[in-house]
Amino acid sequence: SLAQPHVSDAQVMVEFENGNFNFTFPNPKNVSEFSMTLFKGREKKEICALHLSEERVISKSNVTYCQTQNSRSSTSFILKSLERKHIDVYTYYLEIFLPPPYIECCLKETYLYIQDKEDCFSLGLMSWIIIGLIIFAISCVCFVVACCIRNKNQKCESNSHEYNSEYMPMAAVNAAKKTRI
Repeated sequence: SLAQPHVSDAQVMVEFENGNFNFTFPNPKNVSEFSMTLFKGREKKEICALHLSEERVISKSNVTYCQTQNSRSSTSFILKSLERKHIDVYTYYLEIFLPPPYIECCLKETYLYIQDKEDCFSLGLMSWIIIGLIIFAISCVCFVVACCIRNKNQKCESNSHEYNSEYMPMAAVNAAKKTRI
């Protein structure tokens, strides 16, 4: 009996580690020539491909952020240093060339959402700057209000004190004049 090409039931594994996305797929069993391709977007722009035959392994990358890796048991596409502009749908395709018949199948479609590190940092920094400014403004207002209240109290105290100090000597002078007469 001829061994039929067999695509493993284990689907593509998408892992996120060390800031990289890894698409890993177990190689099809009993297949002597196949290729794996990673497409980006609905328009299926080819970004990475790996063609394996018994003689050789040909890897191809059309972008700087995609790297291929393969072993006897699996094939991986590693997406590195992704930014917000890389948010999209990524599709993993398998083509089996030998033995016949030719088989083409879509193995997985994954939507990747990338949180921008710089955005996150600048957003965090901005919010801290804004919080700092608000606290500073509140402190200034409190300080000004406190000074005004303090100054008013001092004026009131000093006015009453001056009034008393002016009144007392005059009273004393008047009393002294009366006693002389």
